[in-house]
Amino acid sequence: MTGQFASRKRGRLNPAWIVLLAGVSAALHIGKLPPALPVLQRDLGITLVQSGFLLSLVQLASVMLGIVAGLAADGIGLRRCMLMGLWLLCGAGLAGGWARDAETLLALRALEGMGFLLTTIPAPSLVRRIVAPGQLTRMMGFWGAFMPFGTAMALLLGPLVMGHTGWAGWWWLTASFSAVMALWVQARLPPDERAPAQASVSPGTTGWTARLAQTLQSGGPWLMALTFATYSAQWLAVIGFLPSLYAQSGWTGVLGAVLTALVAAVNIIGNVAAGRLLHRGVPARALLWTGFAVMGVGAFLAFSSFTDGLPVIRYSGALLFSSVGGLIPGTLFGLASTLAPSERTISTTVGWMMQWSAAGQLAGPPLVAWVASRMGNWQWTWAVTGSGCVAGMLLAAMIARRLAAMARSGHNAV
Repeated sequence: MTGQFASRKRGRLNPAWIVLLAGVSAALHIGKLPPALPVLQRDLGITLVQSGFLLSLVQLASVMLGIVAGLAADGIGLRRCMLMGLWLLCGAGLAGGWARDAETLLALRALEGMGFLLTTIPAPSLVRRIVAPGQLTRMMGFWGAFMPFGTAMALLLGPLVMGHTGWAGWWWLTASFSAVMALWVQARLPPDERAPAQASVSPGTTGWTARLAQTLQSGGPWLMALTFATYSAQWLAVIGFLPSLYAQSGWTGVLGAVLTALVAAVNIIGNVAAGRLLHRGVPARALLWTGFAVMGVGAFLAFSSFTDGLPVIRYSGALLFSSVGGLIPGTLFGLASTLAPSERTISTTVGWMMQWSAAGQLAGPPLVAWVASRMGNWQWTWAVTGSGCVAGMLLAAMIARRLAAMARSGHNAV
């Protein structure tokens, strides 16, 4: 029941924030690798191709298993699923610190990808269960920021930690954080509810095949998933190639790392703002359209030939792209409980969203790199991302029509 655990003793941290921190710990496992790649290449002799596979394996797990993890969360219990994910992240991280070859790291990276899914996919449903109904959209905005926050923290802390403990110490630190979060979740989150009595539900509505069919036969999950894909493809493509752009401007080393981390971090602003604005009644379509429109403008400023030789303008464009673009994931996570076909399919719907988000992250950077190689530089990157923005705005209009139809039929739409 939504909000049934909202009453808390004064002075104790609301368990919804514990869920958020668990997501941050999972994001640290994703973000810990990029700053460690140069060290791994030096210490373990990992090749550039192997580095690419290490980066992509986590997304590959999401592409293949996102909806499977969602079905597992809805079936075995939300809290239990998150605990399994956190302990899997901890175990794979601890073992990774002792790895001495690329093959072992690749296998453990695949396990971390599954741990990431099991930790993060049940989170929106857990938040919905914990917070009061009037606070749900605001809290979902904070949840949408878990990934950029964890990524920015990893980009900033990774080099500092590895400077003192080496890459193995960095692996063990992130694993320890996941263990702490698992113990905290175990202690503070209420146990999963028992499945409803058979008399209170229709036969055949609670099995995984029924939940899968219900999710995939509904238009809401598809619209959110495709919208998330158009967003994530652009975001990772731009963030991933910013260091190359900075190198052309002479911003290398620590300065380049800090600048990239800041662009990732400001995505938090849009995520949090989306939750607050939805809470105040701002239509979801307005937030999605604003996010996509400003992403188009920001990418133009960051990569267009018109700003060549103007590094401050280009960097401002990247900040604009990421910060206002954060409205999109914040809004989509806020809509998940509304557009899921039933309460029993919220995690499955989120898993489907994550699966398409990962697909976008796999497709976006290679597409941008292909266009850049054909054109000889990055000046047409904005055209690729702009096409994604147009597609995202069309999908947002379809989401708005679906929400309006639900409101007319008596559903509570955001």
